Amino acid sequence: MLGNRPQEKEPEGESRMKYDILLCGVGGQGVLSIAAVIAQAAVMEGLQVKQSEVHGMAQRGGAVQAHLRISSTSIHSDLIPKGSASLLLSMEPLESLRYLPYLSNDGVLLSAREPVVNIPNYPDIDSVLTVIQRYPRHLIIPALEIARKIGSPRSSNMVLVGAASKFLPLSPETLKKVIEGLFHQKGDGVVQSNLSAFEAGRRES
Repeated sequence: MLGNRPQEKEPEGESRMKYDILLCGVGGQGVLSIAAVIAQAAVMEGLQVKQSEVHGMAQRGGAVQAHLRISSTSIHSDLIPKGSASLLLSMEPLESLRYLPYLSNDGVLLSAREPVVNIPNYPDIDSVLTVIQRYPRHLIIPALEIARKIGSPRSSNMVLVGAASKFLPLSPETLKKVIEGLFHQKGDGVVQSNLSAFEAGRRES
């Protein structure tokens, strides 16, 4: 059973939308870009956003995690209480298991299928995926495979943004505008490959 902490009090008489996302993966996978796209889209839609520091980016291949909180009202802490994340979005299946205690009982567990074997005792991948599949609201996406099929292996993170867009309280059109802005300096080809990755991810969810 997932652990729970006391929830933040909602302002009296005020309806509140809040959506907490825990992002994880390993260094070099583009977790920071996922956080940037979702956070900027939320700001464009007039929502409040708080994000914790991204930990682990200093070492390529090391564990990376970040807390991203979206709300229609003020957010008092940038850290997500255990047992309350609306979405656990992981670019690596084993890393998703590390943060399961943060997921709410009705939260969505979204993970890339492909492992990054960065430790000598990495468990059998089928056993890892079996644990993920025990959660009633789970989605496992072959993100790297999809990105390779569209000719852009580095855009696997945008595949996951596309898959997550079905669950986020944000317009997919806003997310696409942010993706365009994020990659426009790298040229139209890079923009289009990342938009294609986003749309491919949406079709998987």
